[in-house]
Amino acid sequence: MSKRDYYEVLGVSKSAGKDEIKSAYRKIAMKYHPDRNPDNKEAEEKFKEAAEAYEVLSDDEKRAKYDRFGHQAFGPGSGGAQGFTDINDIFSHFSDIFGGGGGGSIFDDIFGGGRSRSGGRRRSGGTPGSDLRVTLSLKLEEIATGVTKTIKINKFVKCDSCHGSGSEGGAAKKTCSVCNGTGEVRNVSRSVFGQFVNIQPCANCNGEGQVIDKPCRKCHGDGRVKAEVTENIEVPAGVSDEMQLSLRGKGNAGLRGGPNGDLLVGFKEVPHEHFKREGANIIYQLFISYPQAVLGAEVEIPTLTGKAKLTIESGTTAGKILRMAGKGLPNLNDRNHRKGDQLVEVNIIVPKKVNAREKELLNELLAQPNVSGAEGNSNFFKKYF
Repeated sequence: MSKRDYYEVLGVSKSAGKDEIKSAYRKIAMKYHPDRNPDNKEAEEKFKEAAEAYEVLSDDEKRAKYDRFGHQAFGPGSGGAQGFTDINDIFSHFSDIFGGGGGGSIFDDIFGGGRSRSGGRRRSGGTPGSDLRVTLSLKLEEIATGVTKTIKINKFVKCDSCHGSGSEGGAAKKTCSVCNGTGEVRNVSRSVFGQFVNIQPCANCNGEGQVIDKPCRKCHGDGRVKAEVTENIEVPAGVSDEMQLSLRGKGNAGLRGGPNGDLLVGFKEVPHEHFKREGANIIYQLFISYPQAVLGAEVEIPTLTGKAKLTIESGTTAGKILRMAGKGLPNLNDRNHRKGDQLVEVNIIVPKKVNAREKELLNELLAQPNVSGAEGNSNFFKKYF
């Protein structure tokens, strides 16, 4: 099913400011909040749709891409709209709105506090693992074609002795005596302004509602251990420094069977010997002699895929840009995935010193009128020779 326009989803115009967009999103999120619409799949989908729209329109860079290319701007590997599939990820992602960052929000007053990433206050499946971040250094040649990078990382993995449960020999868990299985502790205080309820995860069971009666000897009840793991990362062609690749479930294992975190992969472009990158284009500085510029020549220059011949037309001036179409990088923002170009900037070499014979030849040339006029030619040689 095709996606609706993000501005239409939030009910705002394309000129709407950030405050208007945030306000519109809050109203829709309140209307379709899962606590107000239990077991309502339609409301859940509208809640996810609004979150995805807000994620893009609240970010200046993503919004600019969306305004230009629409939903095509956020294809695989683009680092754009993530398309929430889990409602609990929405609460975690927008903690400033849902009250997950330690401060209050409009949802605290209505629903009694924000949710955790694991879904509600009781974590029936253990505590989620944390995300991991790595940065890959990439050469332009690797960015041009895409590459598979093999890395080793130290992270928490599921304990193979207890299979992640944290219990020795499959021993059963028992209900936490502190929170009575709710996974939360409520502290009620009263003042002249009324009654206040502070709800926090139970420290005894870590919000899970259950405790292990006989902890696993290998992982000491955590359900996970530290290990070095080899990961193969498929890097798509055309990535850049500001992009990030998210690998679901490749982060730290959760406590006692909790879901894994993600592996967040950033990129760092290695400076190239010949080229400078400008979006999907690459720029090459070509240096030729004055005779080559005047008479024309065929030169061999480097490209990202090897050497190539380039024709220099006679009368080429310094600073001229020659375009080699399709010799650049894949453009992830182009819906047709067309490649950029290699731009060749021409520079003319002017020698600082010449021998007697060279000076004689130059003086002969100086005496000859040309299409630019003898005076202009004379001024050129007097300046440099």
